[in-house]
Amino acid sequence: MAFLRSSYAPDTAITVRGQGVWLRAPAMGDYAPWAELRAMSRDHLTPWEPVWQRDELSRSAFRRRVRHYQREAREDLGYAFLIFSDADDQLLGGLTISNVRRGVTQAAVFGYWIGKPFTGLGYMTEAVRAAVGYGFETLHLHRLEAATMPNNVASIRVLERNGFRREGYARRLLKINGVWEDHVLHALLSEEIAQERPA
Repeated sequence: MAFLRSSYAPDTAITVRGQGVWLRAPAMGDYAPWAELRAMSRDHLTPWEPVWQRDELSRSAFRRRVRHYQREAREDLGYAFLIFSDADDQLLGGLTISNVRRGVTQAAVFGYWIGKPFTGLGYMTEAVRAAVGYGFETLHLHRLEAATMPNNVASIRVLERNGFRREGYARRLLKINGVWEDHVLHALLSEEIAQERPA
């Protein structure tokens, strides 16, 4: 039996609104603030990310990144967002809904980062909450997954505040900062969100 991917193609120019934050797909006009925020946050981000390429913060690398995100969205394989503050439209970080699987699975993987000046202020919790709504209501996914290193307490709290449940432990799952790291696996199901909403 063969399963085809959904023919549903969401509007990639959409803005996703949350409490105090809003999200949209990256564009080339975002390069300067993106590069500045990533550069000032490098020490903060390094323990949680793959090794940065030598040209990581270059304009050409950002252009390749944007084109990759656009191609993935067109093909319904993944959706990337930058996160902005409602108060002043300042760039706060980024979030991806990647590895979209259709057919009988209807699932995707969440990933996110936040700039060092904005940690601990609740922005990422609200950004993930908004993106969860987008994943379930707009993309019609059934399951959202996320993996965090066991010592990334802040990231685990973001997931737990949004209803994600711990499902397992994956040994040496991802190569982070040059080392194969274990990860705690979390997931959230669409019906769990529906149960929380008043009738």
